[in-house]
Amino acid sequence: MYRVRVRSVPPVVLALRRFPNPRLTGIGAGLFASLTMFVLACVDRLLFGSSELVYGLLFLPVSALTALWVRPADLVTAPISVPIAFAVGVFPISGGSEGFGGQVMGLVTALAVHAGWLYGGTLVAGVIATVRKVRLMRARRRYVLAQGRGPAGERPARAAASAPGAKPVRAGAGSVGTAGAAARRPQRP
Repeated sequence: MYRVRVRSVPPVVLALRRFPNPRLTGIGAGLFASLTMFVLACVDRLLFGSSELVYGLLFLPVSALTALWVRPADLVTAPISVPIAFAVGVFPISGGSEGFGGQVMGLVTALAVHAGWLYGGTLVAGVIATVRKVRLMRARRRYVLAQGRGPAGERPARAAASAPGAKPVRAGAGSVGTAGAAARRPQRP
């Protein structure tokens, strides 16, 4: 007698399945990240006095969510839009002086000082996007192999020859020219 072993799903996986699973376009993912980082920077400025540590720590999960929520066709945009979102969001906490030149200098200085957070968030988004792309490619390969087709979408020669009603074809047989005369290619020894 055989026993059927049933695997239970861990509670963490069940909790993660309840989260929203939007599929954002590339532009949508960039707008999501930019607006979220801008709002978080404004909240950081009001509550924590423009703390760079809080802003950097909040940037990492936004980077991960951006890479998780972008649709599969736009995966390459996640690591590109995340640094732009960091730059948009760092503006409220940059602490530049009065005037346009002072604000630009404060922004450039803040970007240079917080490059570690910027690289870390970009790395998080890049790793997540790469893992998702590899999983999609493996699933596509499994699907193609399950359908009995080769990588180019053609049926293998054995499957085509064993198809019902298929006639065996000699090598080199066929019609050439307008008269329909049969011609053979010379066989190599």
